[in-house]
Amino acid sequence: MKKVAISACLTGKFCKYNGDNNLDSNLLNLLNQKEYELIEFCPEDYAFGTPRPTMDLVQYNKKIFAISNEKGEDLTSYIENYAKDFFNKNKDIELFIGKDRSPSCGVNSAKLYDKDKNLISKISKGIMAQEAEKRSIKSIDASLYQDKGIL
Repeated sequence: MKKVAISACLTGKFCKYNGDNNLDSNLLNLLNQKEYELIEFCPEDYAFGTPRPTMDLVQYNKKIFAISNEKGEDLTSYIENYAKDFFNKNKDIELFIGKDRSPSCGVNSAKLYDKDKNLISKISKGIMAQEAEKRSIKSIDASLYQDKGIL
């Protein structure tokens, strides 16, 4: 059975920054038809709890950071550490499905800002999606999976 890492909020877990979820029944139906084993993840809920302040991806000196919108603190290492641990424990993941626009999980849809909060890009990778890419795991945003039916 193929293993798919999926943003937990898409499965209905109440781990979105505001305590809600992003349940995507259509996506889950597509995945269940293919009989994948779904492995949920949420680095932000694990590291910061729910609800929590929002964060943005900010580029500074050619490096990308996850910065809290409440206090301006750098949260990058918490997400990076979670991602490394998750993938080390789940070495046989074949597909990573991230929540669109998430600074942690967005695959090609996260917004990226400069240090003055000017928008640089709308097609950046979230911190955990970057780790999936480093490990050569096929990755896609949830909305695109439904259009393309990857795997």
